[in-house]
Amino acid sequence: MSFMKRGISRRNVMKTGLAGVLATGVSPLVFSKGAWAQEFCNAPTGDTVTLGFNVPLTGPYADEGADELRAYELAVEHLNGEGDGGMIPTFSSDALTGNGILGKRVAYVTGDTQTASDAARDSARRMIERDGAVMVTGGSSSGVAIAVQGLCQEMGIIFMAALTHSNDTTGKDKRRYGFRHFFNAYQSGVGLGPQLGAAYGNDRRAYHLTADYTWGWTQEESMIGATEALGWETVETVRTPVGAGDFSQYITPVLNSGADVLILNHYGFDGINSLTQAVQFGLKERQANGKDFKIVLPLVSDLMAAGAGDAMQGVYGTSNWYWSLQDEGSKAFTASFGAKYGQPPSQAAHTAYVQTLLYADAVERAGTFYPPEVIKALEDYEFDGLGNGATLYRGSDHQCFKDVYVVQGKEEPSNQFDLLEVVNTASREDVTYDPSIFGGELGPYEPNMC
Repeated sequence: MSFMKRGISRRNVMKTGLAGVLATGVSPLVFSKGAWAQEFCNAPTGDTVTLGFNVPLTGPYADEGADELRAYELAVEHLNGEGDGGMIPTFSSDALTGNGILGKRVAYVTGDTQTASDAARDSARRMIERDGAVMVTGGSSSGVAIAVQGLCQEMGIIFMAALTHSNDTTGKDKRRYGFRHFFNAYQSGVGLGPQLGAAYGNDRRAYHLTADYTWGWTQEESMIGATEALGWETVETVRTPVGAGDFSQYITPVLNSGADVLILNHYGFDGINSLTQAVQFGLKERQANGKDFKIVLPLVSDLMAAGAGDAMQGVYGTSNWYWSLQDEGSKAFTASFGAKYGQPPSQAAHTAYVQTLLYADAVERAGTFYPPEVIKALEDYEFDGLGNGATLYRGSDHQCFKDVYVVQGKEEPSNQFDLLEVVNTASREDVTYDPSIFGGELGPYEPNMC
């Protein structure tokens, strides 16, 4: 295979027979990896291993879900030794060789979360109970991610979260069996605050419209913390239902509120619609308190920028990754994804792809699919070459720590995909925090049987 970095690695195999193990008085679950094969949910026994891709194909985050699914399918292709290998050759680990996972060909099943927690849990449960998925990944809503993460903890199945930005995912609702590569709302605030202060000054009055669920709440909280630290005043916070569509009733009161900044804690179609409608209401041309009125979209993707069109121009936000980054991993992934699908990948696609590779890599390094050992291989794992620079998967809360990108909508895009510009980078050190500030308990390593 053209992208292999070396041959299949040799793994140590315990030579002691079962009788010898029992004679030691040590449980075979602890002592011998070979004895784990039938002792956990959906342990792969044939020549394939099944992964579950649980994404929003309908609902307000459907664009993100469709791109995640494209990335998952590409990751499977690369893990099975097909295509150009994507980021496998740039990955700092040398465990993945294009021979599946532990020599088993990767298969997958898919489901539609509908951007709804109950539907997402039902879909994930079907993947586990009916289809034998040994790992579940996906989601573009933190409510979905938290719900599925809880289910996976109950059933002893590892959940590699895709796009989820609430502080709660790796905070109060964190779980031993859940891992997040994507950054969080707190880190957006830390990254975006200084940029807003430099661009708009320290004397501002902000009005928040906020998606009424866990992500919106923590995004609002984080942005209030970041902007009030600058000296900004928070004028009003208003909660909006997910999938509202028409935001005019929420935007009209902004006009007479005394605010001179509107912060839209919205994502996906909601972010597109609220931003577009705010611009249609003339907020970009408005003056308040002797200042030009500004709109901020704290979490933004190129898919949203494409949907919002000219409304995105000049608007600041943050991103987990952007396709035009020039590191070798980003270039390799963008080229591979573009060749297959005719468009650059979104940040949702990137994190979905990376999570799949990280799970496969952890299994290879552990030498087993046994979840506690895979979890330990991921905890406090340092890696590079996957598009975000040097990254740590922190063991205490299963949150990835890496640089955070501050982006701005381009005033004059050069083409239909060149919509955002990375204008600043908050370093990994700057966005690292004490895990105790968000609480929560990871829970046990021991797997339950599904």
